[in-house]
Amino acid sequence: MNWDGITLGILAAFGCVMLVLAQIREVLAKLPELIRAWRRVRQELGAPAPGPDGHDSEPDTDTG
Repeated sequence: MNWDGITLGILAAFGCVMLVLAQIREVLAKLPELIRAWRRVRQELGAPAPGPDGHDSEPDTDTG
């Protein structure tokens, strides 16, 4: 292996590292948006569905 091969190997390794770091940065930049979307989905799935009259479809269990 000569110096040209070593230099190309080092440049390729740095290029790969930079590509991976850029991808990690993109994912981390979108993480807060992803967390907000996931919370909203969980909130929507946990909320009772409105009935035809616009109120919650669950019957009142208050015998009060």
